[in-house]
Amino acid sequence: MLEERQKLTRRTLLSRGVAAGAAFIVGTGFVTGRDAAWAMELEHLQPTTMATLIQMARDIYPHDHVADAFYAAAVKGYDDAERAPIIETGIAGLDAAAQGAGFASYLATGWERDRVDLLRAMEDSAFFQTVRGGLVTGLYNQKAVWPLFGYEGESYSKGGYIDRGFDDITWV
Repeated sequence: MLEERQKLTRRTLLSRGVAAGAAFIVGTGFVTGRDAAWAMELEHLQPTTMATLIQMARDIYPHDHVADAFYAAAVKGYDDAERAPIIETGIAGLDAAAQGAGFASYLATGWERDRVDLLRAMEDSAFFQTVRGGLVTGLYNQKAVWPLFGYEGESYSKGGYIDRGFDDITWV
């Protein structure tokens, strides 16, 4: 379990978020988005590991119109006692692959291509395949994400797609 939770003041929270235009605000036992519209408490993973995992998820399945909160929800399941050591080791390997600079420093520079190159180099690893495989359902099975992709959900209970605008496309 993480070290004992420290008292977090408003001043400390703001100073962590303002530093270098951080993508995520990382504190003792929590991660929050750059716009502070969401946050998650962690029990087994280090906050920096979770922030890197969220960015990794965004780089594997990039959708500019999907908020970080959905990616965070997709990887939240990795914060358990069984998976945490695998994830911590995998992120440490990802940081090592970044030539000692750490994947997080690639986040600070914002060079998506550099991050993707690092991920491609490790795409055959069990760690990468575990994260990628979990993201398929973790990200795309969130009902709140469906409207962002134009998916209205199942239609059988509503009479099917044919009578619900399936043939209303005008560009064919």
